[in-house]
Amino acid sequence: MTAKERTKRFLLGACIPVGVLVLWQLAVMNGLVSRQLFPPPTSIFRDFYDMLLSGELPHHLGISVLRAMIGFFVGGGLGLLIGLGSGLYKRAEQVLDPTIQMLRTVPLLAITPLFILWFGFGELSKILLIAMGAFFPLYVNAFLGVRNVDSKLFDVARVLEFSRFHQLTKVVLPAAMPNILLGVRLSLSTAWLCLVVAELMGADQGIGYLIQDARSYMRTGVVFVGIVIFAVVGKLTDSLVRLLEARLLQWRDSYRG
Repeated sequence: MTAKERTKRFLLGACIPVGVLVLWQLAVMNGLVSRQLFPPPTSIFRDFYDMLLSGELPHHLGISVLRAMIGFFVGGGLGLLIGLGSGLYKRAEQVLDPTIQMLRTVPLLAITPLFILWFGFGELSKILLIAMGAFFPLYVNAFLGVRNVDSKLFDVARVLEFSRFHQLTKVVLPAAMPNILLGVRLSLSTAWLCLVVAELMGADQGIGYLIQDARSYMRTGVVFVGIVIFAVVGKLTDSLVRLLEARLLQWRDSYRG
């Protein structure tokens, strides 16, 4: 993709957010909505700039990103390994999959009070909640990715006398990569969702704590800053995975719209 195409794509994607911000600003300036409940974008930007200069925002953002990444790598890594194992071995599927599918249907909000009761309000309960949320999307997509591999490829691998390791690295992973990368994207978005829940339930640091603290003191602008930060960081992580997809899946000749 050329620089001109990237710029055009960015501008097209920015049309709706920019349009919403302009209408929002005009609505507040003309008194159509409450300034207290919907502070104008210019006021929110000033709050963002002040928090950035004071170091408050980078401090809390760093803690939230660290929590999300640790939880994602723990839960997503286990989901990937167990999903691959269940997909490759029918006995592992018969033993593990029914229990995992049962746990997958339990809402995370229902489990959150138990995590706080068992592990307290410390970092462990937050990271475990994020890890649990990140586990299931990668497990399901890794499992489906393996089961969607053409069985003829395994026949070829046996004819070529590939070891189990070479079957995994040369046959299974490349063929399952589209599903796995989709699972990574879903796991990252779920990790951010669980991070918000964990930090709003009880934390003294992090973007979720900033939002909760600002709500208590009616600092609506800071609440919007926290929401925008979650949205922007989530979009950046998703874009990184999409960039990875573009590099790893160049062999696919799929429809691009």
